[in-house]
Amino acid sequence: MNRPTYTDLIVEAAGRLRSVGLDTPQREARHLMSLASGLTTSDLILRGHQAVPESLADMFGRMVARREAREPFQHIAGSASFFGLEFISDARALVPRPDSEAVVEAALRLLPDRPGLSIADLGTGSGCLLVAMLSGRPGVTGVGIEADPDAASLATENIVRHGLERRASVMMSTWTDWQGWQGADLIISNPPYICTDVISTLDPEVRIHDPAAALDGGEDGLDAYCEISGLARTFLKPGTPLVLEIGFDQNRAVREILSAAGLVGVGGGKDLGGNDRVVWAIQPDS
Repeated sequence: MNRPTYTDLIVEAAGRLRSVGLDTPQREARHLMSLASGLTTSDLILRGHQAVPESLADMFGRMVARREAREPFQHIAGSASFFGLEFISDARALVPRPDSEAVVEAALRLLPDRPGLSIADLGTGSGCLLVAMLSGRPGVTGVGIEADPDAASLATENIVRHGLERRASVMMSTWTDWQGWQGADLIISNPPYICTDVISTLDPEVRIHDPAAALDGGEDGLDAYCEISGLARTFLKPGTPLVLEIGFDQNRAVREILSAAGLVGVGGGKDLGGNDRVVWAIQPDS
């Protein structure tokens, strides 16, 4: 029996992925084959008529089955791109998402441009916000605060991957127990912000494969913002910025929380899709 060609396997995989509701099944099938084979899209077109080695076909089939079960592509690949950097990505933490790049950009604008500063990332997860910040500011140090040991191990691996061991570390702690607030020159965070009763409606890639604690923001999705804003007002040095990722419909609510806590200079920005994605505030001078 003739072995299937590259085109045969990609077409078959696209059909399977389409049947489970993926929006771009043909593209995903090609990406999975590129991942399995190490070939570029152009190479796959040129070799489309060629038979696929049995070992490669088996590997590709296993990858397709994982994606068919709605496991995130980034988990299958083992990495995710964020802010021009590659991060280890798996089920220990949220997949780094392009929308969050707007949070890093806002934080870099608010962080004074001088050496010797220190930043903190609350609930650091994969460490993508912290690493992206430090990669853009060579003279800055930082710490990721993370209560989950699995996520903390992933963040540490990503710090090492990017050669930042001398400037970054991960502290196993909740942000309420963390004692370093007064030493920070900027706080950044992507806290849980999904309403509890909305989680069951999310795509399987998120609902099944992302850690629930990194998603659940309480009944109204605002629990973490209330907690962080109160801690910031109590402990931050005067003039220190607080930069938070938000859900697309939370701009007004989070701004009101920050203002009510007594923080000043409240502002916000959008992601590349034009959705509200980041809100910031400053600890006042008195």
